[in-house]
Amino acid sequence: MNRQQLTRLAAALAIAGSAVAAHAAKDVVVAVQSTFTTTDPYDANDTLSQAVAKSFYQGLFGFDKDMKMVPVLAESYTASKDGLVYTVKLKTGIKFHDGTPFNAEAVKATFDRVTNPDNKLKRYNLYKNIAKTEAVDATTVRFTLKEAFSPFINSLAHPSAVIISPAALAKFGNKGIAQNPVGTGPFKFVEWKATDYLKVEKFDGYWRKGYPKVDSITWRPVVDNNTRAAVMQTNEAHFAFPVPPESVATLEKKPSLEVTAAPSIIHRYLSMNTQHKPFSDPKVREAINYAINKDALIKVAFSGYAIPAEGVLPQGVEYAAKLGPWPYNPAKARELLKEAGYPNGFESTLWSAYNHTTAQKVIQFVQQQLGQVGIKLQVQALEAGQRVERVESAQDPATAPVRMYYVGWSSSTGEADWAMRPLLASESFPPKLFNTAYYKNDAVDQAIGKALVTTDKAEKAKLYTEAQKQIWKDAPWAFLVTERLVSVRARNLAGFYVIPDGSFNFDEVELK
Repeated sequence: MNRQQLTRLAAALAIAGSAVAAHAAKDVVVAVQSTFTTTDPYDANDTLSQAVAKSFYQGLFGFDKDMKMVPVLAESYTASKDGLVYTVKLKTGIKFHDGTPFNAEAVKATFDRVTNPDNKLKRYNLYKNIAKTEAVDATTVRFTLKEAFSPFINSLAHPSAVIISPAALAKFGNKGIAQNPVGTGPFKFVEWKATDYLKVEKFDGYWRKGYPKVDSITWRPVVDNNTRAAVMQTNEAHFAFPVPPESVATLEKKPSLEVTAAPSIIHRYLSMNTQHKPFSDPKVREAINYAINKDALIKVAFSGYAIPAEGVLPQGVEYAAKLGPWPYNPAKARELLKEAGYPNGFESTLWSAYNHTTAQKVIQFVQQQLGQVGIKLQVQALEAGQRVERVESAQDPATAPVRMYYVGWSSSTGEADWAMRPLLASESFPPKLFNTAYYKNDAVDQAIGKALVTTDKAEKAKLYTEAQKQIWKDAPWAFLVTERLVSVRARNLAGFYVIPDGSFNFDEVELK
């Protein structure tokens, strides 16, 4: 951080500290690892922005703290035998923060917006299979799909699938709603200072009587790992995630704090641009997998709070196949590089999708490891805007500048489709989705496509296993680790959890 950033952070934290002191029983301060990209979940690619939006938005379905799917604004649903029509019954007596009634017309307005390609929303691809959304009556919504899509209800539980006030959409428009979010959540949006904080306050008209039990939440980006740990030690925040693993021992010594390490479905990997040499050669990609010592990486960057990647998908995602981990064998890596025509290695670039301290440790470690087999890397941790411009907005695979890319993903629908199709199907090249390896395999595409339309669980498991085995063999990624989610909370804070996809559940948040 430069001096100006440190000065601004110190001032912001001083404000937070005074807020905690003055409103110890009311205001929850949460320290997170990066800035937010938007308050519009339908236009967000990052888990954090969608997690924070849960303050003021809710969907028809969601996940509890154990990532079990639960109805939220929905009461129940039925599906037609052909898998094309889903009818959802809605809860009644709910209002948006602007007083607009929540009803089927509101649901229709929300999904009509995201399924209109002219609106160019980042989550369009998750919902583009919806042919039409109909308000049957005030409490009944009917979704008709273009083709059978067995994980549809899981998609409606995705954190982006929130319901927006139709009056606010009409007032602020497709883009303006991002600065003026209006939902049915427990808190109302107050203010967003991009690098400093996002503030929400209790909605007195919230439909769950007796909630929320706090007056406000201040979400505060604290990019530097050490600073994020420090604000917990000085009581300037009530909750911090992620906790830098190297700070755990110190934090555990403070009686007023509790550290939690929870399992996750977040996998971290390096994608390799398979459309460009040398990464178009599978031997090179295999060599890179052999060249990285995953156990050492876990010690160096994660202080032990991770496990080596055991497959394409983390265990805990429905239909995940256990295939690894990929062994560490630098001699084999050198042999493969020689066979591929690179006996002396080569030069390339490695970008990180994140600029926090842990990510910087990861790319520096990979740089060192690959250097030992002759691969010389220039590494750079990207800011959010750089990530969007250089990687996510690339229009043509032939000219896409990304080569090696450190990134992570969690299937926020809890099942295999959303852990594979956005990242590894050939239809998912940027800017549509996030196949930053530009990987294409016809057998994988076919398996993913067939799995989407079958409701036979055994057949679905077979198809997803076949696809994962092929991907593991093709190695479009260097398969690194599955993280453990390390957070710290003040002991007077209850009901605030990190859930397995790296999002938050704070339905029951309370300061005691």
